Amino acid sequence: MISGSLGLRSGSYGSLQLQSNQEVQSSLVVVRKPQKMYKEKEGLVHWFFKVAPRRKVGMLLLCAISAVVFGWVLYFGKDGQQGVQIPSLGLNGTSELGTHSYFSPNNVDQYIHMELNSSVQSDFGRFMSKPSPPPVYFKGYTLPPGNPCESFTLPPPPADKKRIGPRPCPVCYLPVEEAISLMPNAPSFSPVIQNLTYITEENSTRSEFGGSEFGGYPTLKQRINSYDIRESMSIHCGFVRGIKPGRQTGFDLDDSDLFEMDRCQGIVVASAIFGAYDLIQQPKNISETAKKNVCFFMFVDEETYRFMTKSSELNSSKNIGLWRIVVIHSLPYHDPRRTGKVPKLLLHRLFPNARYSLWIDGKLELVVDPYQILERFLWRKNASFAISRHYRRFDVFVEAEANKAAAKYDNASIDFQVDFYRREGLTPYSEAKLPITSDVPEGCVIIKEHIPIANLFSCLWFNEVDRFTPRDQISFSTVRDKIMSKTNWTVNMFLDCERRNFVVQGYHRDVLEHWAPPPPPGVISISHPPLPAAENKKLHGVSRDIVAANATKVPSRRGKDRSGSRRHRKVTAGSRDIN
Repeated sequence: MISGSLGLRSGSYGSLQLQSNQEVQSSLVVVRKPQKMYKEKEGLVHWFFKVAPRRKVGMLLLCAISAVVFGWVLYFGKDGQQGVQIPSLGLNGTSELGTHSYFSPNNVDQYIHMELNSSVQSDFGRFMSKPSPPPVYFKGYTLPPGNPCESFTLPPPPADKKRIGPRPCPVCYLPVEEAISLMPNAPSFSPVIQNLTYITEENSTRSEFGGSEFGGYPTLKQRINSYDIRESMSIHCGFVRGIKPGRQTGFDLDDSDLFEMDRCQGIVVASAIFGAYDLIQQPKNISETAKKNVCFFMFVDEETYRFMTKSSELNSSKNIGLWRIVVIHSLPYHDPRRTGKVPKLLLHRLFPNARYSLWIDGKLELVVDPYQILERFLWRKNASFAISRHYRRFDVFVEAEANKAAAKYDNASIDFQVDFYRREGLTPYSEAKLPITSDVPEGCVIIKEHIPIANLFSCLWFNEVDRFTPRDQISFSTVRDKIMSKTNWTVNMFLDCERRNFVVQGYHRDVLEHWAPPPPPGVISISHPPLPAAENKKLHGVSRDIVAANATKVPSRRGKDRSGSRRHRKVTAGSRDIN
């Protein structure tokens, strides 16, 4: 056996015929058989490594092996396990496919094998993963053929020369159910700006004219930069102090109100009354869907709230009808007109999760469903901001003079603001500005979608009101034109008579309280005797109401007091033109 073993090693010793023992010969033959197999394998491997580099077969074979391993990993791999399953190798070098063992960190070969497979699988996943789809935006729609609103045209105004003041005009609304079904599932596109954030700072100092602590005293340089529209912007937009709008910002609200405001995720209808100046008006013709899904919020100061608790049915949930009453505990301004601009222009900050908002002044009564209003003035027009234009004035300079004549604000402040805008390039309105139809809005109603470009417009408009006068009609066109110069975005300015179709303008509380109360039921009212027949013939075709008004008219005084007396009679007669 030893010589046989040596023979196996060297292969150069004498012939095996010298061995006489048949068993040894047989044994040596058995042992030499593996020797031959080994030499054949050795020769095959030697031939492969000799030929492979020359014919580039090695790379092909390596790729084939990698593909097999990769396919095996994809087929047998399982997620959520603590290790990677690999086939355990048998002692004879073959794979025991029937059993699997988990990876152990002590086995270096298996660790390298696992890392390579994981890397390949990760790269393959990144390669095969589909790119995220582009964002979806609402692009508007057209009414189907035959829809009555498709061919609707505004009829001419009534030929009543006696009534020359503003009046409502017909508006073609879709049925409530159809308007609700057309509510967009995606937001409108916001040109240029996509991300809008707001500046907050605890201590702000006044360095230039105008501004307030609530607004953060933005400098003129910051004002200029805020009109440089970019994809991402951070600007002043009120509420510069405190944790969030409504909490320690100078416009403080109860936590319960803030919770309800955060929950509003669809449409919000908002209004405000300060100084108990108006009586609350309940919306009418509101659908059951709107009553359930639309948020109605009325902002009041503590004085108005005390008046409501004495004169209205304020329930335990702080509701009066559809309105939820929200009390503002600290006012940012002494002037209630300027304070009212906070909820009017910054609803997107007070309702961060709402998609649309409809603002109406406190003296207005809503008489059309909010879904119908949004469909008519936003969705059908593919607009994100809508406001009615003034029924009479189109020019900012004319509007400024009218404000001074009506003593709406300090004349010197109005002149300073208009002169500032003139130096910036503001010009009188003319046909050269078409398709812009007006530079002066009727700001008692604002319809808005809460997207970045519309929110930016609201913030910049508020900053102008905060820096200059609270007469927002004066600053509207400046903000609009500056944004239009950098984007293709604009405002939908519809007719004022259309605005008067869905809101009814009431009277301020001080006017209503001076009216004589109606006679109690059952009391016979005094009637005047009919006019003589001769006078009836002279007044043929004239309304008896006008005759009665002229018969009871108090003679006006001469001189300067004449215009003042005429203005007083206009207010008490019920024809209002007060913004």
